[in-house]
Amino acid sequence: MRDNASPPAPALHQDRANVLAIEGDIDLHISPAITEALDAMIKKKPDRIVIDLSRATYIDSAGVAALMIAKQDVEAYGGKFFLSGVQETIRLILETSRLDRIFWIFPDVDAALAANAAWFT
Repeated sequence: MRDNASPPAPALHQDRANVLAIEGDIDLHISPAITEALDAMIKKKPDRIVIDLSRATYIDSAGVAALMIAKQDVEAYGGKFFLSGVQETIRLILETSRLDRIFWIFPDVDAALAANAAWFT
């Protein structure tokens, strides 16, 4: 066991248009990068933005705040903001804070991208 080992750095990937994949912990240290990436996406005003959390391991209040602000910004212009692939650890945090009632959560990116816009009116 390495005492001075740093946790693996979270990674952001945008392999598909309007999909931001986040790997690792979503915390105070990565939240600014998430906000920057989301702001760039939001500027284009896509119909929907999907956050892929299938490889995210943890989220703290700074990470939740970054997602909440992005969600509000997307909905302000009439777009939809979806979470996908939420792992158990993050799901429990969202459920405990009742944010699972605020965010649209899908099992995977494909389900979020295929969601019919009529469901959300």
